[in-house]
Amino acid sequence: MTKFLRAISVIAVIALFVLSLNMTGCSRHPNEEQLQVLEDTKAAALEAEQKVSDCQENQSELESKLAATQQELEEVKEEKELVVQRLEAMEN
Repeated sequence: MTKFLRAISVIAVIALFVLSLNMTGCSRHPNEEQLQVLEDTKAAALEAEQKVSDCQENQSELESKLAATQQELEEVKEEKELVVQRLEAMEN
């Protein structure tokens, strides 16, 4: 008899648990508010990805300008050395 009562009580607890899950309002489809939050989140993610892309392009441009400026600096240094050597040769 106690096994029977124990089995009944376990079944009742499981049934109450399943019933409480059913009554919490879980649905198969999202409501309008959830859809709006999803759309806002998607928009924010796309905007962030665009900002990252823009920053990467900007960084690439700046690195290119830096490399060009460094190359120009090296050329100017070489030209300066050449001028200094010519001046020293003229003084001798």
